[in-house]
Amino acid sequence: MYLSTEKKQEVFENHGRLKSKTDTGSSESQIALFTYRINYLTEHLKTHKKDHSTRLGLLKLVGKRRSLLDYLYKRDINRYRAIIAELNLRK
Repeated sequence: MYLSTEKKQEVFENHGRLKSKTDTGSSESQIALFTYRINYLTEHLKTHKKDHSTRLGLLKLVGKRRSLLDYLYKRDINRYRAIIAELNLRK
C-alpha cells in the first residue's frame, strides 16, 4: 500500500481541525488526504501515461476535493483560506 497507517495519522494530525490522529472527518483532514493521494497519482501517471483507470480515479478525487473546498468556502471562509495556504493550493 502506498500510504501506511502512520503516514495517514500524520496527515490527520498536521492538517486536521482538532490536531489529533483521530480527526478523520473534518473537511480539512479529508482535503489534506485527497491532496496527498492526488500528488501520488500524478507522479504515477508521469511514468505510466497509458494507465487510464488511474487517470479516471485521479479525476474523481480532484472532483471530491473541489466539492469539499466549495463546501468549506460557503461555511467558513477563514478555514478555507487557511487550508489553501497550508497545502499550497490555489483556485
